[in-house]
Amino acid sequence: MRTLISSCTKISAAAIMTSASLLYCSHASAQAGNAPYPSRPITVIVPFAAGGPVDTDTRKYVARLTDMIGQQVIVDYKPGAGTSIGAAYVAKSKPDGYTLLSDSSAFATFPALYKDLGFDPLKDLAPITQMSSLISVLMVHPSSPIKTFVEYLAYAKANPGKINYGTSGTGDISHLSAMWMHSLAGSTVTFVPFKGNGPMMLELIAGRVDIASASLVQALPIIRSGKLRPIAVKGRHRVKPLADIPAVNEHGSEMRDYADENWLGFFAPGATPPPIIDKLADALIKITKLPAVVAELESQASTPVGSTPAQFKAFVAEDIANWKKVVATSGVNLQQ
Repeated sequence: MRTLISSCTKISAAAIMTSASLLYCSHASAQAGNAPYPSRPITVIVPFAAGGPVDTDTRKYVARLTDMIGQQVIVDYKPGAGTSIGAAYVAKSKPDGYTLLSDSSAFATFPALYKDLGFDPLKDLAPITQMSSLISVLMVHPSSPIKTFVEYLAYAKANPGKINYGTSGTGDISHLSAMWMHSLAGSTVTFVPFKGNGPMMLELIAGRVDIASASLVQALPIIRSGKLRPIAVKGRHRVKPLADIPAVNEHGSEMRDYADENWLGFFAPGATPPPIIDKLADALIKITKLPAVVAELESQASTPVGSTPAQFKAFVAEDIANWKKVVATSGVNLQQ
């Protein structure tokens, strides 16, 4: 009997110790699960190759975001298919705020270009904030006989298809915005696609394509060096660095509604809890108001925005609808 009682006592003690351990682990796990966000590093997916303007601006923002939220923010790259590959990756990621997307206005074009995305951009991705708006400029080689946008349109109308217009890819934002511009003007050109902005700009500088556009961040140093001549700004209005260069929409009633303004903003997976979205938005909006950031953006003819999640969602929906109209009337077909 004594042996049996002793054995039972040992078993009971072991059971108690095990139960206590399980309770402790459960409590620790609950505490870890309730840790304030963020409690570990965040990854921001850039759907472009490293080194481009979206990558550069994203790194500028995430460096400051790291300081504000007290956690490291890492940039990773998943380029391809008009940014839809990177966007799909984030859309299908765990909605816990640790995988985000930094994308440009290319985001608004791929719903019109690709049939089977495998996700819904407006439902499976949650807009956080638009960081900035960036304007492009239309340029020709200094040796070109075309001096103004009026001359350019006149030549394009009188010589259908003779102008070689460089783009950074087929169906990308530079291609679609140019098709939109020429459809409004009633003119046609021959589009010459390149694998990125860099090769396109090199060919324009060399004079092997007649005309192309690029963001002012990329174009201003080249313009100031005299290697290219600007003929029109593609935004809604003129910009300070090129105050004497008119906007496209200043040229006749048919061009009145034209405005090609690239934007950059952040997204999270669609089911991300609102408190996490709001916390990220608050931090990123503060970044757009930092004097150093404002000064840097304005020096590049870029405008800081810092919209709320609701404002950015409405803006993206409108931009997607606009590009669907452009694609429907342009004849571009990249359906996959």
